[in-house]
Amino acid sequence: MTETLHHWAAGAVLKSATDRFGDVTDPATGEVTRQVALATETDVEQVIEAAARAYPGWRDTSLTKRTSILFRFRELLNERAGELAEIITAEHGKVLSDAAGEVARGQEVVEFACGMPHLLKGSATENASTGIDVSSIRQPLGIVGIISPFNFPAMVPMWFFPIAIAAGNTVVLKPSEKVPSAAQWMAELWREAGLPDGVFNVLHGDKVAVDGLLTHPEVKSISFVGSTPIARYVYETGTAHGKRVQALGGAKNHAVVLPDADLDLAADQAINAGFGSAGERCMAISAVVAVGSAGDVLVEKIAERARGLVTGDGRRGADMGPLVTAAARDRVASYVDAGEAAGATLVVDGRGVTPDADGDGFFVGPTLFDHVTTDMSIYTDEIFGPVLAVVRVDTYDEAVALINANPYGNGTAIFTNDGGAARRFQNEVEVGMIGINVPVPVPMAYYSFGGWKNSLFGDTHAHGAEGVHFFTRGKVVTARWIDPARRGESGELDLGFPRNS
Repeated sequence: MTETLHHWAAGAVLKSATDRFGDVTDPATGEVTRQVALATETDVEQVIEAAARAYPGWRDTSLTKRTSILFRFRELLNERAGELAEIITAEHGKVLSDAAGEVARGQEVVEFACGMPHLLKGSATENASTGIDVSSIRQPLGIVGIISPFNFPAMVPMWFFPIAIAAGNTVVLKPSEKVPSAAQWMAELWREAGLPDGVFNVLHGDKVAVDGLLTHPEVKSISFVGSTPIARYVYETGTAHGKRVQALGGAKNHAVVLPDADLDLAADQAINAGFGSAGERCMAISAVVAVGSAGDVLVEKIAERARGLVTGDGRRGADMGPLVTAAARDRVASYVDAGEAAGATLVVDGRGVTPDADGDGFFVGPTLFDHVTTDMSIYTDEIFGPVLAVVRVDTYDEAVALINANPYGNGTAIFTNDGGAARRFQNEVEVGMIGINVPVPVPMAYYSFGGWKNSLFGDTHAHGAEGVHFFTRGKVVTARWIDPARRGESGELDLGFPRNS
């Protein structure tokens, strides 16, 4: 009998009475490994209620106690990171080394949040006016909702919940129903670390769960990562219901390669950034912009490396794993068909790849197109698969104009040995995260992650200082304490505006 995964609330499994379930599949074999309960409206209420009950006590828990629990969570995660990586590979499909890297990048945010006592320090001014002191403090929001995507079941939630929890909020995490088990595993780890019941909760489901978080009056903020159409919907719906929203959307990331670049380095990094995690990354490089004479040699080097990659089960030492679902595989394959029909040169064809895997998994091998034009769907659309498109331009100016004309602005990179060109690029390009000879410029946890244009809705990026501000709100306190020795002295009434004297 297939196991069913239910919600997590108040420190324990919350069994749903739903009659709707989703299949959880091992994408390397095609086997359904378990089912996940898809939330009803009653489930949504119960999970949020558990977070609401826990909030007053957690808000008033000392920073020392909060951070000690965070430190314990960090230690447990270090000890058992391999378990979480195996869960990620089993449900998403990325190779084990990539899954371990995902956990490590998420752990960086946990470590950043362990410094919350410093990050929450306010300010104070004595005698701002005669006998009056002014201070600023930051306080938690309350219940915060996190809606995370399938491609990073651990790292993306960890962009948000360590900071939210350390700041004194309670959390309801809605993971993708395609990859639900990592969230449940982390909930159990929080309990082992000593987190009070109800501070971290997991709500499984689809649109019912999402809309419940977006509209519930007790939920004060929403953090979302996913496609641009859904990010826009989350932002518009959440803000219409009075919530803070940070909604990170899709991308079409470019890597510009100038003729003076180290073309071996550029080719290596194009492979890593284009085909890592089977291209299922919002920071994947999907368009390589070859400038001038760089094109022919670069395409040859990328093709040579792509043909040598092993596609297969991520637990067998393959270089690249499967797509997350059969529908994702078919969608990516249809884009390859469309690119070929549109006249792009298909240099490496990943359709029909023979993977190193058992069963009937969801595989498309590394695919490389050359001579792609900007009107082709393989250029305009976020494919979210292992398809790399090479666009050729004559000049640096054309390359920058190409990127700036794109509706997305998540990440970009330039490969060059010319410091002046790199400095000009970082100044001129209209993108939120820039790499210089670095293909996937995901910042460290103490900086903030987020793009521009249609890659971000809302004005707050993830983690770093912006994350701390997102999960807290400021108060300014103006105080006067009467000297007991002067109590009873008469003063002249003044109904005018205070003169701060």
